[in-house]
This record gives sequence, structure tokens and C-alpha cells, in this order.
Amino acid sequence: MAKQPTVTIIGCGYVGLTTAAVLANCGVQVRAIETNPQRLSTIQKGHAFFYELGINELLANALKQNTLVVTDSYEQAVPDSSIVFSCVGTPDNPDGSSNLEYVHEAAAQAAEYMKPGTIFAQKSTVPVGTGKDLESKLKGIAYVSNPEFLREGTAISDTLWSDRVVAGSDDPAAAQTVLDLYKTVESCRENICKLAGIEAPTQPAQTTYVQTNLNSAELIKVTANAFLALKISFANSIAKLADHAGADVVDVMDAVGADRRIGRAFLNAGRGYGGGCFPKDVSGLIRSAEDFGVDMEIMKAATEVNDSMPHYIIRKAQEAIGGSFKGKYLAVLGLAFKAGTSDARRSPAITIANTLAELGANVHVYDPEAIEEAKEHLLPDIKRFTTIGEAIKDAEAIFIATDWPEFKDYDWNSLQNVLIVDCMNCLPKSNALTGKYIGVGLIGYL
Repeated sequence: MAKQPTVTIIGCGYVGLTTAAVLANCGVQVRAIETNPQRLSTIQKGHAFFYELGINELLANALKQNTLVVTDSYEQAVPDSSIVFSCVGTPDNPDGSSNLEYVHEAAAQAAEYMKPGTIFAQKSTVPVGTGKDLESKLKGIAYVSNPEFLREGTAISDTLWSDRVVAGSDDPAAAQTVLDLYKTVESCRENICKLAGIEAPTQPAQTTYVQTNLNSAELIKVTANAFLALKISFANSIAKLADHAGADVVDVMDAVGADRRIGRAFLNAGRGYGGGCFPKDVSGLIRSAEDFGVDMEIMKAATEVNDSMPHYIIRKAQEAIGGSFKGKYLAVLGLAFKAGTSDARRSPAITIANTLAELGANVHVYDPEAIEEAKEHLLPDIKRFTTIGEAIKDAEAIFIATDWPEFKDYDWNSLQNVLIVDCMNCLPKSNALTGKYIGVGLIGYL
């Protein structure tokens, strides 16, 4: 077997740390740079600063095998690496455009230590055209756009069985080198699953390796996220119609999704999308298109629909409970933007909890993983609990705002005179709740 290259990964967030952990457990020598002192200390002890199933086991093993070194020093990490991956954050600016401060800073610092022949691979999500700008500043260094497609909660599995790996560059040989690195992961899948304690997919994806030009690679990433966001908002628009027309949106989307041209994924109605990717990627695409003189009206509409969903659900619940929440005890179960992660950034569940508090309710909240990360996003009067039982005690209405398995499996029939507000349409039809229940675009069951 050919000797694996040494790689550097700049930024140890969800993408960077997962990529580092997987590659290091495939025998690749990985140098990971994390400049936040608290995060650095946590990772060096073999722990992620976020919840992701299996990540701690992979980190601990890689550190033990000395295939992973985590540092805050570019000088220590970069010079001996043949590929440097940039995985830093790209938050949005107040106007919705992408903040590229960290992207430019990472490239500039890495450039001080990269040797001729090194490849600089950009995994951060950036507007189309960013690579051309950076490429002109990295003289003598091949630049590759290598967008990520990981889902929080299944990041390790997505790295092992990606639908596609994309590498775009004006240097085809550099793009191919990056693709070849990912191909080495295929032989490590079984061992990494065992180490991480995760199950392999029953029908794993056949990975497609895509080599293209720089601008196409950048546009592939934001287009993928924008389309998924669009599907969610489309389903929610139909759910609103279903509520008024007396239809069942689940039945509708099951039948519509059976069409192979459409597919069922991301056609689930509910309180909308959130997290650190979809909202900023959609707004970034809108602003980036404006820079090229293109009006992305359809994505603006998707954003409007998404922003409306928490308030739409609250209005439905108000009608069901008698018109006012003032002084009532309400529970919100789930704060993460999706199950399987501790990430509460831009979570619609947080919007629901805060809006209920603003309407005068006494709000109690619980999440199995995100209770601490959600703290900074919640209004101060909202009370946080560490069990379902504590959170729902004395509640007159319970909002299931994230579809964690323990919420789906809970015996809701044990409660009396409580309104169950299923913000995710996640309770199974087989349940026969005897109390009040409302979902999003549902009728005729539960």
C-alpha cells in the first residue's frame, strides 16, 4: 500500500473534526489546528465539544495511535503536509451575505508555511467566485474546492458513505489527488464503524467522485443545501393548505414522494429547518446571486415560509387551548435543530420556546443533548430541566419540537387534559392518543 499523505485540517468544528477523526483512523497522518483554547484542550483529551455519535471514540483512538495531533500552531502543523484542508466557519453577515473573514485568515496563515507542491483544499461553504479570489493570493499553491456534505447526527457515516465527493480546481492533477485521498476511506469503513460504535447503512450509497472546475464545485454545495431547504418549505406550504382543506399532508407526501423523479426525503412538514448550514447557505446564495445580477425569488419565498412555521404552529395551538397562553405552564421538548446533535443554532424549537415566553407563558424546556448549548439562545425566564418528567410537570400543553426517539416512544396516553403539539409530525399513526393532539397539516388520526 502506498504511503498515505500527511494532511492538515484547519478548524475543528463538525466538519473539520469529523474529517480529521475518520482520516486519522485510516492511517493518514493528520495535523488538526484549533485556535480556541477551551476547544483545543477538550479535543486533546479525546473529546469533541459537541455531541456526535461515535466521534469521541474515534478521537481517542487516533490520539492513542499518534495518527492525530491537535495543535493551535500553523508552524507545527502545516510545513510537512501535502494537503491542507480549510474547515473554518463562514457565518452570515447581518445582510445575509457570507462572512469570509476566517476563510481568508486561514489561507493567509497557512500560506506562510506551505511548501511548493502543497494543495490547499477549501471545505468551508463559500460563495461562488471565492476560490478564484483566494487562488490569486496563494501563488505556487494548487487550490481545490472540496465542499462537504455531512449531516449533523450522521457525520461519521456520511464521511464513510458519501453520496458524492466533489473536487473542483484549475489544476486537474490537484483535484484528482484530493479525490484519491477520499478513496482510501473505502477500505476503512468496517473498522471505523466498530471503533465508533455505529452501524453501517443497510443500503449504503455508491459514492460518486466528481471532478470539475472551481466555480462549479463551489456552486454545487450551496445549490444542494438550497434545494433541500426548498423541499422543506414546499412541504410546509402544502401542509398549510392541508390544514384548511381537511387533507393529511403525510399521506399526500407519501404518495408524491413515491414518484422516483421527486423522492420522499425532505418532504416532511413541521416547524421548519434550522442549524448552522441551511439558513446561512440559503441567505448566502441569495446575496451571492445578487452580486451577479440574479434575483433568487424562489429562495426568498422558501425563507419566508420557513420563518413563518414556528408562529403558524403556535397560532394553531392557541386556538386549540382557548386563545391565550398567558400564565399557562407549557413544555417544549427538544431544543436542537434536529435529533442526533447538540447544535441549537437557529433552531425553530428555540423560536417556539422564546415566542411562547414572550406571549406570557411559563415555559419549561428539555433536550437530551442540547440543553447546555441552547442556554445562550433562550430567554432568561425559561426554565431548563434534565428529564422529560420534570419539564412536563403541570404543563397544559406540550410542544414536541425536535424528533428525538425518546419523545416518539413516550407514553403520552399516561397524561390527561394535556394538549400535545407535534411540531415535527413525528408521533406514529399507530399511537391512539386519547387526549388533544394537533400536528402540522394532519387530520383524521391520533
